[in-house]
Amino acid sequence: MRVALFTDTYLPDVNGVSKTLARWVDYLESRHIPVKIFAPNHQERDAGTDGDVVQRLYSIPFILYPQCRLGIPNPIHIKKTLRDFNPTVVHVATPFNIGLYGHHYAVKHDIPLVASYHTHFDQYLAYYKIQWIETVLWKYMHWFHQDCKKIFVPSQSTLEHLIGKGFDAGKMDIWGRGVDLTRFTPHVDREAVLARWGVDKDRFVVLYVGRIAPEKSLHVMFDTYKALPDSIRSRCTFLIAGDGPQYKELQEFYTQEEFPDVHFLGFQEGRTLSELYAAADVFFFPSSTETFGNVVLEAMASGTPVIGADAGGVRDNVQHGQNGYLCAPGDTNAFVDALVHMYEDDWQRVRLGHGAREYALRQTWERIFARLLQAYGEVATSVHEKVDSTVLS
Repeated sequence: MRVALFTDTYLPDVNGVSKTLARWVDYLESRHIPVKIFAPNHQERDAGTDGDVVQRLYSIPFILYPQCRLGIPNPIHIKKTLRDFNPTVVHVATPFNIGLYGHHYAVKHDIPLVASYHTHFDQYLAYYKIQWIETVLWKYMHWFHQDCKKIFVPSQSTLEHLIGKGFDAGKMDIWGRGVDLTRFTPHVDREAVLARWGVDKDRFVVLYVGRIAPEKSLHVMFDTYKALPDSIRSRCTFLIAGDGPQYKELQEFYTQEEFPDVHFLGFQEGRTLSELYAAADVFFFPSSTETFGNVVLEAMASGTPVIGADAGGVRDNVQHGQNGYLCAPGDTNAFVDALVHMYEDDWQRVRLGHGAREYALRQTWERIFARLLQAYGEVATSVHEKVDSTVLS
């Protein structure tokens, strides 16, 4: 098996898709399966650090997300690389630009084609006031996926969402997400971690991790903060770790002078991030547009209970009353009630944290990737059997 992976996002982009794909590539290489990645170049990365595995393509900033890049495929260079590599499976991880070229090449050369669906683009449209293109978007998505032998989705809710949009259930397979249980653990010197950010150990710490962008519904978190009873709000500290198009705007509005208990930490990763998860009392995640929500699982692995929106991939991981609380999307009152309960009932919060860690212990990358590799093999085998039967007839 030789895998060609086409994606419009890859490391050093920091998002759930790029991290998941990088882990998948590592898994394939650990099984001595050749893989070639076609991804946008990146201003912050020296292409020489990619080795022979990644072919970087010229790219431009994406208008809605200037931090992200849109690749501009060079057909001559890609064709030469693919002829030399001779893939037996083509995987398109994004439906635009680079993914579109991978789709075209696979169909033209009769190579088994699989896709992975990572983002509810339709749910982003309203946040950027372009919801009028939704009909066109879904027509394109149906066309793009019609030649795929398999469509991998990250959660049951995503599968059901696509079925509701007319996708073939027989083509879809759930490719879940795992978590690094050695990196994300409950064990941390909480007092020392909080001290680095100027937060007293006696504060009730509410943490958000993710992009600072409209579709993440951060207004719900800030509305919740302002709606808390004074006696509770005065003892809470909200930590916001992440970057994105709304970062500067929100940081300038929620100044330390007026909102001393709201701290914008910027983008965090590695040990710093894992320690933040474990030091927090609650992980707050109001986004209702997630296909999975990797950060939710990272918080759970850290033994931190989650308060999240009862929608999408968050709903698939947060089991209400067992490892966190689910609230109706956008319902500030529900989020306030959930946070008050977490604050007032230490025993319940600890119980939910234990439930979160136990749930995360069952989400191993090894099991998930083994199933995905098996699905790759099934696609390749079914195509070869079809070819053989055609020849014999």
